[in-house]
Amino acid sequence: MFKYILKRVLQMIPTVIGVILLTFILFNVVGGDLAAIALGKKVSLQTLESFDEQRGLNKPLFFGTRAKTRAYEDQDLSEGAGRWRSWSNAVYSAESGIVTLQPGAAVDPIAFELDADEDYVWTIRYRGEGVLAGRKLASNDWKKENVRFSGGEDGGFQTLEKPLEFRVLKLRKINRNPFDSQLTFYIRQLLRGDLGFSEGFKQPVAKLLRDGVLPSLSLTIPIFIIGIVVSISLSLVCAYFRDTFIDRFLVIFSVALMSINYLVFIVAGQYFFAYKLGWFPVWGYESARYLFLPVLIGVISGLGSNIRFYRTIMLDEMYKDYVRTAFAKGVSKPRVLFVHVLKNAMIPIITNVVIAIPFLYTGSLLLESFFGIPGLGYLSINAILSADIDVVRAIVLIGALLFVVSNLLTDICYAAADPRVKLK
Repeated sequence: MFKYILKRVLQMIPTVIGVILLTFILFNVVGGDLAAIALGKKVSLQTLESFDEQRGLNKPLFFGTRAKTRAYEDQDLSEGAGRWRSWSNAVYSAESGIVTLQPGAAVDPIAFELDADEDYVWTIRYRGEGVLAGRKLASNDWKKENVRFSGGEDGGFQTLEKPLEFRVLKLRKINRNPFDSQLTFYIRQLLRGDLGFSEGFKQPVAKLLRDGVLPSLSLTIPIFIIGIVVSISLSLVCAYFRDTFIDRFLVIFSVALMSINYLVFIVAGQYFFAYKLGWFPVWGYESARYLFLPVLIGVISGLGSNIRFYRTIMLDEMYKDYVRTAFAKGVSKPRVLFVHVLKNAMIPIITNVVIAIPFLYTGSLLLESFFGIPGLGYLSINAILSADIDVVRAIVLIGALLFVVSNLLTDICYAAADPRVKLK
């Protein structure tokens, strides 16, 4: 078994790498402007740049020698003048998409002071005469040119005796190491155990997860264990009394539970048991008493689908040859159910149970939110509503990795439950 586990762990490495890459693509590539999502678009460009710097978002995506900077954001002059309307000595032509700097003009389009230790480059398509970042430009025809300068130098325009026209103007930071990218920054961050910094809570994400995991597990583990025991027990009762009133009643009961929305259980439970009867507290996480009602709601709301699933498994086993043989030998019905049927039904039960394990860590979103339990579910809801990117990304990543580990755990449980399964 040890060799098999070692082999599976080695096979998990490409899967884990794939999970990390997928998470990176979802948030860094598909996710859009993370700084603007987290902080809003009304904050200063320097604040957005600081956010990018802290998270490595001001680097090339995968590799490269140039990276964008918010000191001057790209704009399509064919669609509008943008910030160039702010200067009286800059004339914009909407028809041609050209900005013209008049003779004697001095304009610095850089929004904030650049890092003096970094090098930058202007990419400009121009004609006319002028000075950009201390380098003279002169061309009678349209020309594309790259002007490199240090962050400590003046990176603005200055025209001489003739006007200077330009259609394209881009500012890039020089990346000295082409492999120093957002991806490598993210991987190094994970290797250090750094999951980022929460802008909403002003704390490291790793600390928030550590603080939230105990409340989540104190809620989800009782729901998980009690739900499994009750569901399997009732499914065995259905199999024992199949085609009788008890079996039909439990089937109707489970279908009814499946038909009721999860929120109805929560609202009804809080109203009747907490508000009207006063048996349980409505909100908080001060003692075990505060968990009784959410655990009860969690168990009841999940019974319907679990009973239907496990009942189907038990009845499927009941009609197999080994059961008929056991009955023919005179084995009692309870022994057949609890020894033979239950043991042979463990494979699909294990599959269903292990799939649910990762959700124990991520908590219950609705229960924690409605009952004020400061777990990871409550944290996730707040992070989504406040666009706290680092928290959402960390929870998604850890949840995905737990599914990978659960697959290995499933195979090991298969071998422990069924001697016919060999781990090779």
